Amino acid sequence: MDDDGIETDAWAADQGPAADAPLPASAAWHEGDHPGRRRFLSLGDLALEADPMGVLPGATLAYETWGQLNAARDNAIYVAHALTGDSHVWGPSEPGHHTGGWWNAMVGPGRPIDPVRHFVVSANVIGGCQGSTGPASAHPADGRPWGSRFPYVTMRDMVAAEITLADHLGVDRWRLITGPSMGGMRALEWAVTVPERVGAIAPVGSTAAATADQIAWSTSQVAAIAADPKFRGGDYYDAADGDGPHVGLGIARMIAHTTYRSEGELADRFGRAFQGDGDPIGKGGLFAVQSYLQHHGRKLARRFDANTYVRLAQAIQSHDVGRGRGGVETALARYSGPALVIAVDSDRLYPLKNSQLLDLGLSGSSGVKVVHSPVGHDGFLVESGQLNAFIAEFEAGL
Repeated sequence: MDDDGIETDAWAADQGPAADAPLPASAAWHEGDHPGRRRFLSLGDLALEADPMGVLPGATLAYETWGQLNAARDNAIYVAHALTGDSHVWGPSEPGHHTGGWWNAMVGPGRPIDPVRHFVVSANVIGGCQGSTGPASAHPADGRPWGSRFPYVTMRDMVAAEITLADHLGVDRWRLITGPSMGGMRALEWAVTVPERVGAIAPVGSTAAATADQIAWSTSQVAAIAADPKFRGGDYYDAADGDGPHVGLGIARMIAHTTYRSEGELADRFGRAFQGDGDPIGKGGLFAVQSYLQHHGRKLARRFDANTYVRLAQAIQSHDVGRGRGGVETALARYSGPALVIAVDSDRLYPLKNSQLLDLGLSGSSGVKVVHSPVGHDGFLVESGQLNAFIAEFEAGL
């Protein structure tokens, strides 16, 4: 999911550090930085599903909340972010937060997810770079960044941390868990892992298991980062501004961003137009679409971390709710609550057929709700009117 750079009513998410600021080696949040709206939960030693380390010692989860948990404790909604998102779902760009809320169109007073009526929660995932323990965090043994030493984490590890957060907040059962892309994956993992604690789910543009095609796209992104000499095997945090792995991270973002938009949208928007007065046909200029992708690559480097990108891409590759549970169909059958499955008809990264399989496997789903958009995967942000209508109607019926 491209949760930054939407030229629509979600434009607030596109505001970040100035375009002429030096490219940092890492834009990760660090202890001592302005906390913004973040709160922090100490998880202790977090058990890991797959990494040989077995546990992530001294783990911390950064999270934000809006609204109040009511006396009946039945108004809590969890919003799970996508690959390059974080806990800042709603609100402005402000000290401590590089960008405005990535889902300002969905969350807020008068919106389908309304902090006046709901207790809204979102956390930065384990492995992230905006306050939760990740590769840029201090290793408890020596205080230096984890870097290349950071373990392999899975969707199930992330959800285990989120379950601990729910316990801490006194949320026995979520009214709704929703999120796009990787957020939708975690909504599904929650529903399969602890179905009794999930009142309803609304995965958006997501899948029950990462496909070979999706793994292939993310593999090229990880390879781009690893091939950057300034990645230094993952240990680059002492590098000066401009000397970090921003080239590899930018290429990874360009590859990803291409999958977030549709072929038709790129053709209609850019065609074969040149960027400015430059001529790309042997004269060193750029096609407009090339300039557009480079812009998004540079912009991500100003607010994200290359190691985190690698670890979260690998976590997405690990996603399979059926792994060790008798397959996807058997796993999805564990959850019988209400499910709103949403897809974008032009999505080429998480195509409609992924959502159709979810609909078949979830007994509480009553057909895929389709967002019609020429944009592609990002249509769920661009077409906020359609998406908001689906979520609002679903939430009102819970």
